[in-house]
Amino acid sequence: MEFDRLAPGDASEFRRTVTETDVELYAGITGDFNPVHMDAVAAASGPFGGRIAHGMLTAGLISAAMANGVPGPGCVYLSQSLAFKLPVRIGDTIVARVEVLEVKPRTRRVRLATVCRNQDGAVVLEGEAMVLVPAPPAAPESTD
Repeated sequence: MEFDRLAPGDASEFRRTVTETDVELYAGITGDFNPVHMDAVAAASGPFGGRIAHGMLTAGLISAAMANGVPGPGCVYLSQSLAFKLPVRIGDTIVARVEVLEVKPRTRRVRLATVCRNQDGAVVLEGEAMVLVPAPPAAPESTD
């Protein structure tokens, strides 16, 4: 969406079902092989009674909601607060939603409410983000 058209209340969502492969790839990329994510036997005796997805894997879905919707392609994360409310399990379908709270024209920054809900509508993660929306490249000058 064009920066000048962004307004409080604008929102977008991204939906994904978390798979075993997602958890394995995330662990490989980040090096986070915590047994609560990777070892069913160890996780069974843990606080969640089984394996859970990495919290930051879930948080990453917020980035997809921003890049594919509001504020749109090219936006750059500046900050993100997160509160993890419930575990995300393999097979859960997560809907990440971002909603514009404030637009700062002078600095081209946008403050967003961020929330992820599972397939039952329960909030699993919430917070706020600040993103920069770069100005579009200047059009080349005509040589006519």
